Amino acid sequence: MDIKKLLASYKTEIENSEIEKKVKKFTDNISAIYTVKTLKTIFGLIDLTTLNNTDTPETAKQFAENVNNFKTHFPDMPNVAAICVYPTLVEHVKNNLKVPGVKIASVAGGFPSSQTFIDLKIEEVKRAVEKGADEIDTVISAGTLLSGNYQTVYEEIKAIKNVCEDKHLKVILESGSLGDLNNVKIASILAIEAGADFLKTSTGKTVPTATLETTFVMSSIIKEYFEKTGKKIGIKPAGYIADSETALKYFSLIKNVLGEDWITPEFFRIGTNKLPNKLLNDISKMSSERKEEIIYF
Repeated sequence: MDIKKLLASYKTEIENSEIEKKVKKFTDNISAIYTVKTLKTIFGLIDLTTLNNTDTPETAKQFAENVNNFKTHFPDMPNVAAICVYPTLVEHVKNNLKVPGVKIASVAGGFPSSQTFIDLKIEEVKRAVEKGADEIDTVISAGTLLSGNYQTVYEEIKAIKNVCEDKHLKVILESGSLGDLNNVKIASILAIEAGADFLKTSTGKTVPTATLETTFVMSSIIKEYFEKTGKKIGIKPAGYIADSETALKYFSLIKNVLGEDWITPEFFRIGTNKLPNKLLNDISKMSSERKEEIIYF
């Protein structure tokens, strides 16, 4: 693969001032979409995530049970799109999750820094798949990309995709560590061309995490790739998307850049652990006179 030629084949321009204007245009006025219907749609796009060093098989089981029982408590709500956990907890989610259609996602491949050997990354991804993961969230080596070694970044993603078999691969760019939006563009192209099914902004372990500007660039590359190939790549902003207003801005941005066809769990996810309860409370306030705080997840 001629990486230099590949990168040059993409025409998306990175002009910071223009990107800021477009982001502002798409996200300034969210009042028109601040509705129960839209908040419910966003809820159904959530990758319900627990990535704490204190996670245990019991907490993974409880996560699954909460999802199993969710519709009993909230029959008019969609369920979350996926549960995302560490590789060692995948089997505990799989053994307890009973809801059809809710995916099991696992971070794997040296998460969150990617600072390990490629054979170990591949082995961890392979084991996560064997334990029952439907989706793998793996992070690129930001240091390798910033060193200009694009070939290695490309080849590692390709190798990881090969062991994912038919499972979806979400490639985390760790955009907050990449320095500028041009590097976000480069990382997006490398990931997509190497076989990523989704682009994901962040691990949530570094600051800044997701931003509207980086998500705009990633979405623009996804759009250009679709126009070239007819293949849709998914998008997953993640990291401190913890309230309805912020989620609505990402929703509006992606809808405007990529279109209505992307507003489905197949192509749009939000990685979060705090947003579900916020959405439930806001939906409740908008649709009933209920006053008490909802803490379900």
